[in-house]
Amino acid sequence: MVVDDHPMWRDGVARDLAEAGYEVVAAVGEGAQAVRIAASVRPQVVVLDLQLPDRSGVEVIQGVLASCPDARILMLSASGEQQDVLDAVKAGATGYLVKSAAREEFLAAVRRTADGDPVFTPGLAGLVLGEFRRLASVTRAEDPDAPRLTERETEVLRLVAKGLTYREIAERLVLSHRTVQNHVQNTLGKLQLHSRVDLVRYAIERGLDE
Repeated sequence: MVVDDHPMWRDGVARDLAEAGYEVVAAVGEGAQAVRIAASVRPQVVVLDLQLPDRSGVEVIQGVLASCPDARILMLSASGEQQDVLDAVKAGATGYLVKSAAREEFLAAVRRTADGDPVFTPGLAGLVLGEFRRLASVTRAEDPDAPRLTERETEVLRLVAKGLTYREIAERLVLSHRTVQNHVQNTLGKLQLHSRVDLVRYAIERGLDE
């Protein structure tokens, strides 16, 4: 689903996605409309502008995820301001791309977002990691009873947080692809998380990506 209040931009993004083989289930220009329609069409990926006429991108993220918790949201915004990026990620956005990105960069970001990988315009990833590491020092101090992971689970989690695919992790650790998947599923269960994106956030919040 594409959400942007500029018709030419919205239509162009939808056209690029369709030409790349994606099914565009909706293309809308207002936040309230996006939240309402998302509940019925249940998009796998939402390409969302930060600035909408009727409500903020953060409110739209929260509204979409309330009815479609498995949706992955890629922000596509003209703003690269630090607070805008952090607010979007904290609200649940999977990634953040500025509108100056090239077409191929955008399509690659959509593919990675669909796979559950966090995607950021170069330069923004470090900003987000730095902020979550800052919060992590507080989180670790306040949560001494956090679930205990095995050494191997922690190792796999750290590589997931670095953005490696399961296949790359398997090669790095000399494990089978299935074994890596099992470790990830076990870790999700222990931490009561539901997706790879949740897992990456957990790892970043605790500084495990360092």
